[in-house]
Amino acid sequence: MIDIKRIKDDPEAVKAGLRAKEVDCDAQVDRILELDAARRAAIAETEAMKAEQNKVSKEIPKLKKAGEDVAPIFAKMAELKGKIAQNDGKLTEIEAEYRTLMLSLPNLPDPDLAAGGKEHNEPLRYYGEPHKFDFQPQHHVDLCTSLGLIDYERGVKAAGTGFWMYRGMGARLEWALLNYFMDEHLKDGYEMVMLPLVLEYKCGETAGQFPKFADEVYKIENPTDERIHFMLPTAETALASLHRDEILTEAALPRKYFAYTPCFRREAGSHRADERGMVRGHQFNKIEMFQYTTPEGSDAAFEELVGKAERLVSGLGFHFRTVKLAAGDCSASMARTYDIEIQIPSMNGYKEVSSVSNARDYQARRGNIRFRRETGGRTEFVHTLNGSGLATSRIFPAMVEQNQRADGSVVIPEVLRKYLGGLEILEKK
Repeated sequence: MIDIKRIKDDPEAVKAGLRAKEVDCDAQVDRILELDAARRAAIAETEAMKAEQNKVSKEIPKLKKAGEDVAPIFAKMAELKGKIAQNDGKLTEIEAEYRTLMLSLPNLPDPDLAAGGKEHNEPLRYYGEPHKFDFQPQHHVDLCTSLGLIDYERGVKAAGTGFWMYRGMGARLEWALLNYFMDEHLKDGYEMVMLPLVLEYKCGETAGQFPKFADEVYKIENPTDERIHFMLPTAETALASLHRDEILTEAALPRKYFAYTPCFRREAGSHRADERGMVRGHQFNKIEMFQYTTPEGSDAAFEELVGKAERLVSGLGFHFRTVKLAAGDCSASMARTYDIEIQIPSMNGYKEVSSVSNARDYQARRGNIRFRRETGGRTEFVHTLNGSGLATSRIFPAMVEQNQRADGSVVIPEVLRKYLGGLEILEKK
């Protein structure tokens, strides 16, 4: 949520920032300012009437004692009571609209980001050399099928289009990837968290995914419970609420977490001809990194998360690039994002395998997550950051495609071999 003070101090700058994200919220910002003024006026009017009510109430015993007629005063009190109730109803309506508009307003992009969409993304650095073959390489679907790693047919049979099953060495290889990621995060001092896979609506709201993207999750209906639950779309959605409605100490920051979860996405996106297989799906495995920091520690935490994601990808031996996203390509709740992109040969280009983002205080305001300064004792909103560390649904196909040999076998990255009993090559049985 954007600070209302920031909107009131410079509404035109806020509008310009949102236009850089390719979002036209001018009318929404104007309406928020109108509602804020109406809200304050209604509160002031109600408080004035309540003060008058209290003043008159104190005079009634004196008037009675003096033998004066208090019937007109009781009539005035009844009138005041009715006006207060009417004003409270009006205030409830104003605050409901105000809250809805504030929650649906995207985060402002950092000022150094290029305006516009993905065509303005800026590659910052490249690692390694693009993979070249002296034979006709196979698609990962064909490799995974021939090696018995993935069962696409039975995955669809069990759950429908957009699902697959890992089998045999494929399941072990997937688990090896997750173990590699987890070991690296533990080595860096991050705390591991095992999260619920079913979340309440407030988690999506805090993370900035609701109300705008509420239709993109798998909702769960429970006839005995009126609360809204949904399947976790990413661990970020839960980790952003880990300290919701809490006040942390300054000394306790930064807080560094990671979590493994399967992720469930109802909208997997449209498939192009080169996106068959497991590049897009309704369920995939991911390890997410998350930090809570002070505002002044936010930028350093962002660089740390980017560096960690780069090292994970580099450790697997991939050629990749790090890309600074333009304002319009950042998600609604993020102020800045860098993507780590690798080559999947069959897809003729780069695909994002990690997205590292800084929400600044946007999520903290939505979730009321603050910390108390050691000097002065005042409270401030924390900054929250997240990064994939990593998702496997694109790492896996890139790994088998880039490491394939002419005979259809696949070389296992060295960092994964210890999790597979020292196995170096996957071959047809």
